[in-house]
Amino acid sequence: MPVMRSVLVTGALGQIGSELVTALRKRHGSDRVIASDIREPAAGVGSVEGPFERVDCTHIREIENVVRRYDVGTIYHLGALLSAVAEEKPRVAWEVNMGGLYRTLEVARQEGSAVFFPSSIGAFGPSTPRQRAPQETLQRPTTMYGVTKVASELLCDYYHSRFGLDTRGLRLPGLISYGAPPGGGTTDYAVEIFYQAIRYRHYTCFLRSDSRLEMMYMPDAIRAMMELMEADPNRVVHRNAYNLGAMSFCPSELAEEIRRHIPDFAIDYDVDPVRQAIADSWPESMDDAAARYEWDWKPRYDLGAMTRDMLEHLAVRLQQRG
Repeated sequence: MPVMRSVLVTGALGQIGSELVTALRKRHGSDRVIASDIREPAAGVGSVEGPFERVDCTHIREIENVVRRYDVGTIYHLGALLSAVAEEKPRVAWEVNMGGLYRTLEVARQEGSAVFFPSSIGAFGPSTPRQRAPQETLQRPTTMYGVTKVASELLCDYYHSRFGLDTRGLRLPGLISYGAPPGGGTTDYAVEIFYQAIRYRHYTCFLRSDSRLEMMYMPDAIRAMMELMEADPNRVVHRNAYNLGAMSFCPSELAEEIRRHIPDFAIDYDVDPVRQAIADSWPESMDDAAARYEWDWKPRYDLGAMTRDMLEHLAVRLQQRG
């Protein structure tokens, strides 16, 4: 039996990467999954339990050295600036999001590695249908984050059609996790609200109460990434990138669900015009029929199950921190 090539995760210390590394190491073994990030991990972070390399994805030689040294066969490229931060630093967002992906694809082309790329609901814009945004539809985002996501989808398509590179991606909705803290996204409220509900029984939301968006619990998202990369390539048609859905809700509905467990929880609103404008440009829900048909995608968590699990895990986590 041939020896399995290694797996590299860039942006491994971020919200997604920290949990993806853990899941991949459980699947493939700690020594076969290399975590990398532009910053060093803090003591106690899961990424230090296996190989870790400091990699700046805007420097092609750094990516190349790691891929060659560890014989990397699959790259999960997560290194990027998120939506709200990208609006504050558009030039940096372009250099990191586009430059990092381009260099990663170039190294993958040279070394014969497959690449996973996370696109986003942010790849859509105000002219996209708000309800059940189709897999193939008009994409005219109005944010730098969205522009880089659309361009990245096209770049991955190009590398697949031009060079035969195995590129695959997902249009992820807002992600909710008790693992790593939020990293500057428009949907961060859906994580922050749980911390504040447990600690203070109160949260001030930066989006309007009726701002409905597609969301997903992190365990479903991590499983989807791994299932997509393990899917039969003959069935994978919409490579870059599949719509992915699980639940669609607004802040007031999430608050009401939390009150089922914390009855005295209260929410008020102080709308951030920048993040509200971003949210208003995104669909309220996505049609993920292609993912369900082509590689049997099915979410396991709805709003109720996610809220219950999130509160249970986060309460323990916060208690341990004192």
